[in-house]
Amino acid sequence: MRRLIGGWVALMVALFGAAGVAQAAGKLGVTDAWIREAPPGASMLAGYATLTNTGDAPITLLTVQSDVFRMASLHETVIDNGISKMRELHRIELAPGASVSLKPGGKHLMLMQPRQEVHAGDKVEMLFLLVDGTRLETYFDVVAASASADD
Repeated sequence: MRRLIGGWVALMVALFGAAGVAQAAGKLGVTDAWIREAPPGASMLAGYATLTNTGDAPITLLTVQSDVFRMASLHETVIDNGISKMRELHRIELAPGASVSLKPGGKHLMLMQPRQEVHAGDKVEMLFLLVDGTRLETYFDVVAASASADD
């Protein structure tokens, strides 16, 4: 009888474990990540990249962090009555297969109060935090002020 119960329990554990593997999951991909080098003493920089949901479930990006900056957040440039303004975004939602471009004049990362100067050729570690608790570490290339992401 014990063997029968033990076998039944093992079968149930295996089935439930397999069901967990089959669940849909979103996955954030970050490509073409860059920060433009700023003049010495600059208190704000911006980060740009392409974010893609490479999974099969929606994902929600809540914020970004970096040890190189005291504060980092998601922002968007909007035109209000002919005046360009920035506003903070509290999340970016991505459907499966969807992408969003973080680019100059649009959505971007606002990187404030650098703890150190960043120079062309540096790589800055960034941490993306998703609503489901996922944390994705990635690196942004620092490019010369005269360069663009396509150079």
